[in-house]
Amino acid sequence: MKAVVIRRFGGPEVLEVADLPVPEPGPGEVRIRVAAATVNPTDIGLRSGAYGAVPLPAIPGMELAGTVDAVGAGVTTCHAGDRVMAIVQPRRPEGGAQAELVVVPADSVAPIPSGASLTEAATLPMNGLTVRRALDLLQLPAGATLAITGAAGAVGGYAIQLGKVEGLRIVADAAPADVALVRGLGADIVVARGQAVAAAIRAAVPGGVDALLDAAVQGAAVLPAVRDGGQIAAVRRFEGGSERGIRIHQVGVTDYLRNHAALAALGQLAGAGRLTLRVTATFPPEQVGEAHRRLQAGGVRGRMLIVF
Repeated sequence: MKAVVIRRFGGPEVLEVADLPVPEPGPGEVRIRVAAATVNPTDIGLRSGAYGAVPLPAIPGMELAGTVDAVGAGVTTCHAGDRVMAIVQPRRPEGGAQAELVVVPADSVAPIPSGASLTEAATLPMNGLTVRRALDLLQLPAGATLAITGAAGAVGGYAIQLGKVEGLRIVADAAPADVALVRGLGADIVVARGQAVAAAIRAAVPGGVDALLDAAVQGAAVLPAVRDGGQIAAVRRFEGGSERGIRIHQVGVTDYLRNHAALAALGQLAGAGRLTLRVTATFPPEQVGEAHRRLQAGGVRGRMLIVF
């Protein structure tokens, strides 16, 4: 089978396409014939060696969509021929999503959203589950105010929409070119993104927001936006200490790698039109390096995907 492979750490030039043996599903596992797999910042971390001791060669990619090709013993939740999406840990010895055939636990698989293409469906598992985990940690009641940095990005967009599903008041940041996008996703208040975003949020909500999801990874710089005793959900390591009793939650999507119920619920919301699946560009595996270069350049709205 064809797969994107990292044999040594480095820049986009180290990515290559290789022919690898077909994996076999074991008990409780599902093999998926992949139609599309996203390119995410986690792939850049894996490729660069930022994650440390990862078995090489490694296959990048954390989310995919395709058709069930085979199931292992004991699997009853899906069957050969089903159109599904899945999340996978690329740091495992078997590698990640960017391969023609991928084996994952059945708990990591759910039906694709009604009306979505396989390419669109591949954009939901990782970022959708990241936001689901963040909101589950924050446990905000309906009517609470949630601020979101990096709101125009994939995590930010799902955070706006899932927050609205839960009855939250959303304050989101945006560059001028992204204001219409962020408002269209459902933000109640839009403030200017950048170094002064905390002050802008505090000006819009003078008492401070109840919680902030820091998808822009600004760390301690966003603390002034949050009320005393509020909360921050950080999607990467939070840099700096807290203050004023603000609780910091470190959000790890790996906690939900086998949360079938959460993934299936996201699919149902997308099928009902309450989550927007955004595809920016698609690439064949042989052009994966170009996808990495575009992602590292910044400004990508939605997801780029490798299609098989």
